[in-house]
Amino acid sequence: MKQQGAHPEDTEGTPDASSRPDTAKQSGGAHRDVAHIDEVEGDEPLLPARVHRPSDLMRLVGGVLAVVVLLAIAAFAHGTTSGLEQDINKGTGQAPDLLIKIAGLASSIAILLVPVAFAIERLIKRDGLRIADGVLAAVLAHGVTLATDLWVARAAPDSIQDALTQPSPGDIHALTDPVHGYLAPVIAYMTAVGMSRRPRWRAVLWVVLLLDAFSMLVTGYTTPFSIILTVLIGWTVAYGTLYAVGSPNVRPTGRTLMAGLRTVGFRPVTASREEAVDAAEGGDRGRRYFVTLEDGPPLDVTVVDREQQAQGFFYRAWRNLALRGFATRRSLQSLRQALEQEALLAYAAIAAGANAPKLIATSELGPDAVMLVYEHTGGRTLDSLDDEEITDELLRDTWHQVMALQSRRIAHRRLVGDAILVDRSGTVILTDLRGGEIAAGDLLLRMDVSQLLVTLGLRVGAERAVASALSVLGPDAVADCLPMLQPIALSRSTRATLRRLARERAEREREAVLEASRHSRPARAHDADVSRPVVLEKADKKAVRAEQRAEKRAIDEALDEAREEDLLSQIRQEVLRIRPQAPVEPARLERVRPRTLISLIAGAIGAYFLLTQLTHIEFGPLISNAEWGWVAAAVLFSALSYVAAAMALLGFVPERVPFPRTVAAQVAGSFVKIVAPAAVGGVALNTRFLQRAGVRPGLAVASVGASQLFGLGCHILMLLAFGYLTGTEKTPSLSPSRTVIGGLLTVAVLVLVVTSVPFLRKFVVTRVRSLFAGVVPRMLDVLQRPQKLVTGIGGMLLLTACFVMCLDASIRAFGDESTSVSIASVAVVFLAGNALGSAAPTPGGVGAVEATLTVGLIAVGLPKEVAAPAVLLFRLLTLWLPVLPGWLAFNHLTRKAAL
Repeated sequence: MKQQGAHPEDTEGTPDASSRPDTAKQSGGAHRDVAHIDEVEGDEPLLPARVHRPSDLMRLVGGVLAVVVLLAIAAFAHGTTSGLEQDINKGTGQAPDLLIKIAGLASSIAILLVPVAFAIERLIKRDGLRIADGVLAAVLAHGVTLATDLWVARAAPDSIQDALTQPSPGDIHALTDPVHGYLAPVIAYMTAVGMSRRPRWRAVLWVVLLLDAFSMLVTGYTTPFSIILTVLIGWTVAYGTLYAVGSPNVRPTGRTLMAGLRTVGFRPVTASREEAVDAAEGGDRGRRYFVTLEDGPPLDVTVVDREQQAQGFFYRAWRNLALRGFATRRSLQSLRQALEQEALLAYAAIAAGANAPKLIATSELGPDAVMLVYEHTGGRTLDSLDDEEITDELLRDTWHQVMALQSRRIAHRRLVGDAILVDRSGTVILTDLRGGEIAAGDLLLRMDVSQLLVTLGLRVGAERAVASALSVLGPDAVADCLPMLQPIALSRSTRATLRRLARERAEREREAVLEASRHSRPARAHDADVSRPVVLEKADKKAVRAEQRAEKRAIDEALDEAREEDLLSQIRQEVLRIRPQAPVEPARLERVRPRTLISLIAGAIGAYFLLTQLTHIEFGPLISNAEWGWVAAAVLFSALSYVAAAMALLGFVPERVPFPRTVAAQVAGSFVKIVAPAAVGGVALNTRFLQRAGVRPGLAVASVGASQLFGLGCHILMLLAFGYLTGTEKTPSLSPSRTVIGGLLTVAVLVLVVTSVPFLRKFVVTRVRSLFAGVVPRMLDVLQRPQKLVTGIGGMLLLTACFVMCLDASIRAFGDESTSVSIASVAVVFLAGNALGSAAPTPGGVGAVEATLTVGLIAVGLPKEVAAPAVLLFRLLTLWLPVLPGWLAFNHLTRKAAL
């Protein structure tokens, strides 16, 4: 077998169909008299010694969830646990003493001897790495048991302690161990070394565990929940260890493939490894080989093993969870099921009259791999064809193959460029049917049509792609696929291509706008000294306005010329020309979105932490003793914040925008941020508002970006300044506090990490370059108007001051002089909570802000009896009460075409 050091020509993918048979004849003549020659052409990559199996990760997650459920039952179902223990003790108390002693003695000896015996057996077979994995898992399990014992003894609720321990029979003043320190490591060891996968050793393992559990329960040295927890900890730690360090790789090699082909009646001579498919999608389709035989035509062989099948597991699982009406193939699928599914689809496609690779043999390659043997098809994929080779006849032939599948209700599910093969005669062959589905519904069939439209449109354009589909399928069938023409319904690789094209279009539009802006800028702007801003009153205002209008008109014309429609819109327009009444509203395919799921999780966590702070607070007496004057002051500061927000925005907009309507837009933002994250909803609303107010789209985005950039800078400076003041309040020295030092060190470490990781460095550089391309020119315009700059910065400072004073008034409404904290401390807590709220994915930072503000106020010395209601009042005034006025303002501005 030639695995390394192959010639460059041997590393090619599948050669052309015309060259392969000749190679077979030559190879057959050269090797006809030589028996069992195993030669794998091509640089077959060395397989990694260890792999990280998703199944181990899933078992780890399942074990952790089982431990959490067990502790929850022990904590909240105290009556059930007590009754269960009584029933077990009553049943086991009737066991004969002789049986108890024999079981205890046998289990004590076997639980030590069985692991040693298995280790010796593995060492004899030179499998010492498994023993090392088992020892590592045992050590980690022992550490987890010690930590669990310490937590149960000192910090766990009484109900959990009662469920996991009981008075020791030898000493009534002592308690039994919550987790067995010797049993959990043994279970972790046995699981990590793979004893459970060997029938005989598995039987011995279960006998030992049952005997030990029986003897411990009868003698009163444990509880049922303690035994279950011990088993779960050992099991979970074992699979966590296996996933962290990896499991031994048992993937078959080329030599194994050659031996497997002989078992099904072939006489292979050479095998050439085809180039690997993209791992982002389709990486689970198996390794492909071109095999020549001593006699007969060559073969295409696909080898699928458990590791390749596991690729994309989490992506498929998420698609099955998130999408409604259809799903990908089963996430957890055995090799036997995968083999049967691909064979069934291969036979069904040929029976339907479609051109598909002919499956002629299947076989297992050991316990962890299978192979599928096809007749050699040859040819090149659609992606590898030149543009001039993709003729209209080829497009129609592709649609005829899809129509043949759809006539028998067969969905391909992956009609991308590398799944469409074109042989030397120009015949189209559909490959990669493994992920398809028979007896498919209309939804899947329409998705195939929309996917192929986009695949062909990426190569030949929307007009030719739609025309070829109409000529074969007809207008009605093509029009019915329009609701499926959305990114979520397309393949993963197609979505990535569309995103890349969208970024390129946006870059071209931005370059066109900047170029037009540079050419249309008046000559006086080139001569102006930026360090000495020109006062507007010294120039001719009419001439300046005329120049600005000319510049705006030139940029709008450049933007119109550079604007390009995306491929999906072009396909829709082509179809609507034939069927104007065709449905265009995208079908709702998503059951749950990632943002929604993250919001729910983050909101639940925040609510949990908030409720833990409120459980011990009596709100009745607290509210009755509240200072309503300070409540009114908090309301006033909250209302004033919208005026400050309008100032902060308009300070970075050189164009004239009505101030009252801007204030109304900020009030409308209080409604928008409830249905979207604060950092996203506010930006989108302000950008839309400025565009409706007459500011060009590019400049509107730049103005909001400049406002956000200045706001971020002011936020960081104020946080450092108030943090410094807070650190020096209780000491006469001017040394900075530990919090400030820790924050600076954290920022320094993050900067080092970002600059050292190529992916992160490229991401940051790209974002900074785009920022300076759009925001910085806008800032130069603002710098020429000092009154605008003063308005913007003053509005930001006033906005922060309003929120800080609102939080301080809320604290004073429920506290007194003895519980008050300084303004600097309140400012630090607010700035930290506001930063977290902007980063949190929940709408308005719900949950995250409340928890952060409450914990922060308690940390600076405020009693939790005052901190919790103060935070609730603050959030009520700044988040929840403004929702109704925000909704009214949003509807009003929408009717006025201001949003």
